[in-house]
Amino acid sequence: MSAPTTVADHILARLAEWGVHRYYGYPGDGIGGIFTSLRTRESAEFVQVRHEETAAFAACADVKYGGSAIGCCAVTSGPGAIHALNGLYDAKLDNQPVVALLGHTAQTALGGGYYQEVDLLSLYKDVAGAYCEQLAVPSQVRHLVDRACRTALAQRTVTALVLPSDVLEMEAVPEPPHEHGYYRTSSVPSSSITTPDPVALREAAEVLDSGEKVAILAGAGALGAGDELTAVAQRLGAGVAKALLGKTALDDALPWVTGPIGLLGSTASWHLMRECDTLLIVGSTMPYTEFYPAPGQARAVQIDVDGTRCGTRYDTEVNLVGDAAATLEALLPLLRERTDRGWREHVETWTRRWDSYSEARATADTSGLNPEFVVRELSARLPDDVMVSADCGTATSWYARTLEMRPGMLGSVSGTLLSMGGGLPYALAAKFAHPGRPVVALVGDGAMQMNGVNELITVAKYWREWADPRFAVLVLSNDDLSYVTWETRAMLGDKPFPDAQHLPEVPYAKWADLLELRGIRVDAAEQAGAAWDAALTADRPTVIDAQVDAAVPMIPPHVTVSQALNTARSQLAGDPDALRIIADGIRETVGAKARSVLQAPSS
Repeated sequence: MSAPTTVADHILARLAEWGVHRYYGYPGDGIGGIFTSLRTRESAEFVQVRHEETAAFAACADVKYGGSAIGCCAVTSGPGAIHALNGLYDAKLDNQPVVALLGHTAQTALGGGYYQEVDLLSLYKDVAGAYCEQLAVPSQVRHLVDRACRTALAQRTVTALVLPSDVLEMEAVPEPPHEHGYYRTSSVPSSSITTPDPVALREAAEVLDSGEKVAILAGAGALGAGDELTAVAQRLGAGVAKALLGKTALDDALPWVTGPIGLLGSTASWHLMRECDTLLIVGSTMPYTEFYPAPGQARAVQIDVDGTRCGTRYDTEVNLVGDAAATLEALLPLLRERTDRGWREHVETWTRRWDSYSEARATADTSGLNPEFVVRELSARLPDDVMVSADCGTATSWYARTLEMRPGMLGSVSGTLLSMGGGLPYALAAKFAHPGRPVVALVGDGAMQMNGVNELITVAKYWREWADPRFAVLVLSNDDLSYVTWETRAMLGDKPFPDAQHLPEVPYAKWADLLELRGIRVDAAEQAGAAWDAALTADRPTVIDAQVDAAVPMIPPHVTVSQALNTARSQLAGDPDALRIIADGIRETVGAKARSVLQAPSS
C-alpha cells in the first residue's frame, strides 16, 4: 500500500492498523474526503445503509456478532451526526467498542453559522465522553486515531473523531517530526485483563463453597465462556439464569439452565433467585433488581472485566475483575464438588415445568395467529450456524422466552438502550460480518415501520454479494404497538389509546416482492412451519408477514398485585379486548399460582 497522500487517506490507513476494515454510513459533503479515500482502498469495505442511525446500530452489532474488534460508522456533518446518536448510545450502553467518524463544517467557516454547522464536540460529549476530539492539523491524525481506538477497546465504549471537511483534503503527515509539541504514538492494542489475583480467587471460592443452593446469573460478559461456565455450574450443582444479552452463553436445552430473567424471564429463573442462598454473577448488570435474591438472602460473588460494574446490582462480598473464561477456569479447582444433588433436581424440575408451560402458551387457542407459536415453530428449524437478531418490543419477549438457541448460534439485541429499530441493522451487520451464515431477524410491525422497510432496500442492494443468501425477516404484524399497549394496561391501569398505539396496515410481503426479494404472508397456524421451511431454504432474502394476535397477554414471571389491579382497571375503562384479556388473564394467573405452589422446593 502506497503512503497516504491526504489526511483522509492517513485516517483510513491508521484505522486499518487497528483492524478497522468495514465502515457503515451514508455520504455527504461534510465527510466527502473519507468516501473519496475509501474508493481507493481495496482492503476496506463500505456498506451504504439508508439512514445514519442504522450505520451506528450496525457498527455496534458488527462487534457483537464477531465481525470486527472495533466497529466504525462514517457520517456527514450536522444532521448525519445527529442521526447517528441513537445507534451510538446502543453501543455505549452495551459496552461495545465503536469509533464514529463525523464530518464537520470546514474550519474556515466555523463560527459563522454555516449550513449544517453543529457543535459536535458538545453534542457528543456524553455518548463519546471517553474520547471525543476534533482534528485541526494533519500531524494530529496519528495520535487522535490511536487514542480513539485504544480507548474504545480498553473501555469498551464509543469514541468519536470530528473531521472538518477542509482538513480531510490537506496533505498527509504520516510521520510527525521529532520535536516539541508533536506525538508519535503506537497502534499496538493494550493487553487485556485476564485473571484476578490468587487471594481474591480463594475468597470467592470460600463464599461459593459456603452455600448449598447456588444460582448463577450469566450476561454478555459470559459469551465465549460456555465451557468454563458449564464446568463451574456442574461443580457447584448450580442453576443458571441468563440475562438478555447472555442468551447464547449456554445451550437453552440444558436442563439446569432456567432461561431468561427479568420482566421477560421465566418462572424457573424467578424461583431460582427466590430460593438460592448463594449467587455468582458472571458478566451481567441486569438492571431489574427485584428479580435478584432478596437483600441478605444470598452471599454473592461477581466476575466482570470492568471493576466499575461490580457490586452495582446486588450486595456482593467478593468482586473479581477479569476475563470471564480465564477467571472461571482459575476458580474451578478451588471449588468443592457438590455431592447432594437435591438443589439441582429442584432447578431441573422448575425448568421442565417452564418448558411445558411455554409450549402450552404457544399452542393455546387465540383469536388470531399466536405469535409465540410462530417463533416456537422456528426453534426446531434453526440452522446450526444461524445468527439471530430481535427488535425491541414483543419480538424481544418471544426471542428471550420462546426461541431455543444451541451452541454455535449467535444472537443479540439492543440490550440496555432497548431501542426500537435495531433489528434490521443488527441483521445486516451480522450478515456482513459472516456472509456465509444464515440470518433470522424477529421484528414487530412498529419497528418495521420505523426503519425496517427502508433497510430492506439495503438488503435488496447487497444480497447477491453474500455467499449464503438466506436472510429471513419475521414481521409480527398486528397493527398495534402491543408491548406499549400492555405497559399501558399493567403500569397505568388504562385502556390503550388507539391514536397513539394503533398502526397502519402495511403489506410487508408485497413490499419484499417489489424489491425482488421473497414475501410470504401467514395468517394461520398451519402455515407457519411451511413458511419457515421456505425462508430457510430460499435462494434470496425472505420476509414472513405474520398476521398475529395483538391480545396475547404479556405475563411477567411474577405478577405483582399492582400489575393485576392496573390490568383490571384497564378492562373497566373500556378496553376493546377486555373479554379476551380477562379470560386469558384468569388462565395465566391461576396457572402461575399453581406453578408457584407446585414448584416451591421442600425445606
